[in-house]
Amino acid sequence: MATDYDTPRKTDDELNEDSIEELKARRNDKGGSSVDVDEFEAAEGMELPGADLSNEELSVRVLPRQADEFTCMSCFLVHHRSQLYSEKNGNPICRDCGA
Repeated sequence: MATDYDTPRKTDDELNEDSIEELKARRNDKGGSSVDVDEFEAAEGMELPGADLSNEELSVRVLPRQADEFTCMSCFLVHHRSQLYSEKNGNPICRDCGA
């Protein structure tokens, strides 16, 4: 694409005005071309929290807690012993919760 270096350049204010006008034009264009979406079809693939998943089977293998792991009594996540921060009343606390 050829560039004409003899044309007058626009100032920053003129560029901002042009871009605002362009944005307004784009917004008006988008509002006129709305897509008709069936709400039932859109909600069909959506899973709601608290849904009954009792008939679902796990697709991952769950391992029991290993000898070098502990369960944080603050966040209840299983961590490696290297993540042990301290023990409060005999309950282990991880570094994330203890910091």
